[in-house]
Formats: sequence, structure tokens, C-alpha cells
Amino acid sequence: MILTADSVVAHQTNRRKTGNGWHTTYIGQNRNTLKDGEATPADDIIYPMAFLVEKEPGAIVKPHFHSADQYQVIVQGGGKMGIHDVASVAVHYTDRYSAYGPIIAAEEGVSWFTLRNAWDPGARYMPAHRLQLREARARWQHREATCGPFGALSDAERSALTSVTGSEVIETTKDGLGTWRYTVPANGSIGGPDPATGGGQFWLVTSGSACVPGGSLLPVNSCVFVGPDDAAATLIAGPMGADLLCMQFPLLARD
Repeated sequence: MILTADSVVAHQTNRRKTGNGWHTTYIGQNRNTLKDGEATPADDIIYPMAFLVEKEPGAIVKPHFHSADQYQVIVQGGGKMGIHDVASVAVHYTDRYSAYGPIIAAEEGVSWFTLRNAWDPGARYMPAHRLQLREARARWQHREATCGPFGALSDAERSALTSVTGSEVIETTKDGLGTWRYTVPANGSIGGPDPATGGGQFWLVTSGSACVPGGSLLPVNSCVFVGPDDAAATLIAGPMGADLLCMQFPLLARD
């Protein structure tokens, strides 16, 4: 089933204050929204999770890893993510049990989407969980992939578009990992890659607006999830065009 999340609705209904910023849930449960006593989803099934993290200037997230494959997309501000300088729009991917960080917010702060295709109970911070990470190396590879930063198109640039453009910004791998950027003129449409080649896709509206056929128009920073059993997604740009990212997970590994 294709899932959509409107950024305006999410901001109005699911945004909550944290110790050094804000957290907004878009799709799925996470450790911050799961109710006491509620069972967690199995970690070997497709379970999309999407949320926006906003960090205040100078905030630091210590090095850590997760038990699920993960995309992060910087959509505002900048700083450092490990050795990588990040700014809007930059994409960072890590396989499960791949440690990264620290994340350090610059003077303007930094905001990023976290996107997963499977349940994750939360960060395991280093060095406290170093032994667990070493044990995971026997089964899980370490992999990171990055692209950007590239500025999202302005209103004027989208208005000047006359045709759809698409480019691969993270090279597609044999197990299905890949990321594409599409720019679409007003009311134009784009068909995405075949979801069956990977473990699910997230689409993110980085500027302008877009919708799925029959759906409501989604503003900037809205997202769409397409499962591996769904047909290839079609996104239709709004009246000012759209700048879109499609991020595909590798085929979901089973324990």
C-alpha cells in the first residue's frame, strides 16, 4: 500500500519538543510514539518509519548505530555528520549496524528526515554498544552512501522547467539500493523505478508540490512510501512544479 504524509498536517498534529530541538512523526510508530505495553513490529518485515528531526544550533548527537537500514535527508541548515559536511539538500544512507556520527549542528541548526523500511527501537550509542557492533560484523556489512548537498530548485527555477529531468544521485547497487532526483514542470508527471527491485521507496518533496494519482497535493517536505509489492509510483507535480527525491532501500535482509 502506498502511504502519504502531508508536512503541514504532520507539523500541526505530531510535532513535539525534545531536549535540544523538535521531533515530528510522519509515518509509522517509533520509540517516541509507541504507547506503554504496545507490541513493537517485527524487525524482519517491511515497516516504514519517517520522522523529521530539528536540532538547535550547536546540538550534538553522539556516534551511534541502528538495527535497521536508514536514510537521512538534510532539508534545512547544516553542520557535520561524521566526516561529512552536510547542508540542504544532502542524502546520507547507512546499512543496519553501521555506526556513524557524531552529528553536529551548525550555527543555524540542522533539520533532517529519518527514513526506514523496518522497525528500529532506537540508537545504540558508542562506545557503550561497541561489543554488540563487533558481534554484528560477522553478519552485517558496514555501508554508507552519500550525495549532495544540492540546493532544491527555487520557485523561479521550477517555473522555468519545460520537461522532466531525472538523474541517479546514489548509484544503484546489486541489492537494490539507489537514489534518484527528479525535476518536474507544472502539472507534469514522473514514473518511478520498479519497487520490486528493492526493499521499498520513500519519495520526498524537496521543493514545490506533488501528489499521487487521486491523492491530495502534498507541499514541500511531504513524503510518500511505496512498498516493494506496489506498482511503480507516479507522482504528479503541482502548479509550480516539483523537485523530488526517490530513495530505494536494498532488499530487506532476513535474520
